Amino acid sequence: MPNTKSAKKALRQNITNRARNLARKKQIRTTTKEYKTVLGEGSAEVASQKLSLVYKALDKAAKTGAIAKNKASRLKAKAARLGARS
Repeated sequence: MPNTKSAKKALRQNITNRARNLARKKQIRTTTKEYKTVLGEGSAEVASQKLSLVYKALDKAAKTGAIAKNKASRLKAKAARLGARS
């Protein structure tokens, strides 16, 4: 347990930031899964809408530091390739 006042504040910030980062990562996973299921069904219009939601979630996570910028770029390219195949 932290002893100093600044260490206690750092712990509080760590807990808050961890919860926020985990929520952002979960949002990425859920939107990606929804996108993959829509691709399996074959609806191109709905798939393009879901792809934009995947992009939005990845960009937001990279902007806030939940994931690295290059990882977001890599995952966006992977999602685009999945859509091009279907």
